[in-house]
Amino acid sequence: MKKVVEVLANREQLIDRSLEIVLSKISEAIAERGLCTIAAAGGSTPEPLYRALCAQDLPWDKIHVFWGDERYVPPEHPDSNQRMARLAWLDRVNIPASNIHPMPTGAGDPAADAAAHQTELQQFFKVSDGEFPAFDIILLGIGDDAHTASLFPGTAALEVRDALVTVGNKDGQPRITFTVPLINRARCVIFMVAGASKQPALAQIFAPAADEMTYPARLVQPDGELWWLLDAAAGEAVK
Repeated sequence: MKKVVEVLANREQLIDRSLEIVLSKISEAIAERGLCTIAAAGGSTPEPLYRALCAQDLPWDKIHVFWGDERYVPPEHPDSNQRMARLAWLDRVNIPASNIHPMPTGAGDPAADAAAHQTELQQFFKVSDGEFPAFDIILLGIGDDAHTASLFPGTAALEVRDALVTVGNKDGQPRITFTVPLINRARCVIFMVAGASKQPALAQIFAPAADEMTYPARLVQPDGELWWLLDAAAGEAVK
């Protein structure tokens, strides 16, 4: 694993640097494999990145967009990660509808929807049960509690090692989330973290030793590259 930690002066520079890396990885993936697979993150931090991507002249027919996690709400719900990415990005570029792969949330059964999305991933990447595909780019953030995707402290989802997708849980509310082993197969994972409120979590994530069940982002150790991009406020924790 190649790990890079960069502290940028402010959120604008954080977005600029994120865009630079994402564009590089998109180009690299298409040159090497003919397409690029990217898993989007929710939250407010990556939204400006998505808006910036709209201004890029990219071969959208060769880019496939997934999500690392999703709240168990309808796609038109204000809390939907899919909705945010569509409004900021995907509805504003000429990407084929078939290249957008949202997590389903309509079955009324989170486990059934998680299983359905796992099947979609297996078919898309042409992998069998027990195999984990390698995304080209997975974008992640962290919460103040050091969760990432919908892998929350002390929850059963953290321990799932035999599935690509599982049900996460936040205060009794179900989520659908990539599992730790799926995230860790990625060619490139990019954490985008902003704000002083993230300093306590980052201090534990970067500590020589800490409990992974309490600080789940510690579990992210991908086969490929791991980028931590922090604004100055968040970056105080890793000086």
